[in-house]
This record gives sequence, C-alpha cells and structure tokens, in this order.
Amino acid sequence: MNEPKTCTDKNALEAYLRRYPQLNYYHLGDLDNFFWPDTRWYTTQEGPAITALALLYTAAEPEVLLAILNQNREQLGGLLENLIPNLPDQVYAHLSPGMETLFESRYSLEHHGEHYKMTLTQPEALDEIDTASVIPLNETDLLRLEALYQAAYPGNWFNPRMLQTGQYVGIQDEQGTLQCAAGVHVYSPAYQVAAVGNITTLPSQRGRGLATAATAGLCKQLLQSVNLIGLNVRTDNLPAIRSYQHAGFTISGIYHEWMLSRELATE
Repeated sequence: MNEPKTCTDKNALEAYLRRYPQLNYYHLGDLDNFFWPDTRWYTTQEGPAITALALLYTAAEPEVLLAILNQNREQLGGLLENLIPNLPDQVYAHLSPGMETLFESRYSLEHHGEHYKMTLTQPEALDEIDTASVIPLNETDLLRLEALYQAAYPGNWFNPRMLQTGQYVGIQDEQGTLQCAAGVHVYSPAYQVAAVGNITTLPSQRGRGLATAATAGLCKQLLQSVNLIGLNVRTDNLPAIRSYQHAGFTISGIYHEWMLSRELATE
C-alpha cells in the first residue's frame, strides 16, 4: 500500500475531486486561496494519479478531517490506516459509512449524527420562491448575526471571517432584528463552488418558510459566480431537508460526523 503523503499540487487535487463534485464541494472550495493556508491534503497515488484523499482543515478547534469515499473504499481505507497515527489527539471527522471502524483502536468515538450531502440540481425551483424579503449581510451586521445564532443555533460553525465573502443573507423584522440567516462555509468563484450553511431561524418564527426564502435568495446570488452549490444536513432534520428540496436540492451522498478523542481511548 502506498504511504500517504501531503500534496500541494492544486491541479492534481482538483482533477481527483472533479470526478465526484457532488461529494467534494467542501474540498473544491478549500482549494481557493482564501482557505488554502488552513488546509493539509493527504493522498495516495498510482503514478501521477491520486487514488485516495483525506483533507485536514487546521483553522478549526478541534481540527476537522474530511475522509469521503469516491468509489475507492480500499484505497481510502489504506490511506487512513497509515494516516491515523499522525493525526491530532482530538479531531472532528466527516467520515463515509464504515470508515469509523479504522479509528476504534486508537480513539474513542462520539457520534454526532448521520448527514446527507445535498446539491442544487434543480435551480429552476428557486424562481418559484419569493425572496423579496431577503437582504444582504456584511461585516457591519456581525453583532446582530451573532445574536441570532446565540438564540437560534448555539452549536453553529459560524466564522465571522466568512462575512468577507459577501455571501451572507438574512430576513429582518420591522425593528431590524434578524429573524433568519443563511451563509456559506466555503465560497470560491475561482473554482465555481460554494457550500451553504449556518442556516437558522428564530424559534418563534419557524414554520413560516423564512429559511427556504433565505436559502433561495442566497442561492440566486451565488449562481451569479458559481455553478456548484452543496450543503450538509442531518438526516433526522426533516423540516430542513424538505426546505432544501423545495429550493431544488437533491441528496447526493451520506456520511457521519464523529468527535475522535485519542486521550479518552488510552485512559
């Protein structure tokens, strides 16, 4: 089995990821210079061709590992078996089903849910959704956006730096209080890709279609600069799934999120 090595060849990485873009929208966005310094790419290769890939995003605490199957279970499994001894003592992992068993001898595993990958495959559906109330958000909206997340989505993955992309939107009431917001985790016009997320609505305002409107408004805006839009959602979050399907998203894959802690496994 080829030993995993770090790869800095963006062209080779993109060629591998483009084979299954509907599974790799996060990875493709992370090739952008905005995110690239905070990434570490591990690969195995046969000649010049990448056969398996794992991405470690180092800006988060804990660091985040993405190990998603691309019709290559044997190759990815071999990569992870060799990579695991060199990973941090704690890592938050996105793993295709079955990959978690490779970690069980070295880490304790805390399951954080089964998730769908969904991609926008029917953009025409966006035209049927009224987005007149959706407004753009920027860095001047940080405090009220943080207030919304504290009230509605305290376990979010919001990074204030992402407001610099100009790809956050919201819906506010007459007093200027944000009732709903939607944004991006990755965004790259250079690679024509975005991953939307941090979509939430105040509990008192749920059931009114605000999240659907915000998601649709954001996607309409994104489609001016990208052609691939994806998102991740828990498989048990049925209201969110219905909202995304209404906006033209379809399920393209499945994975699980895990908190891996080496120190707990060795006590």
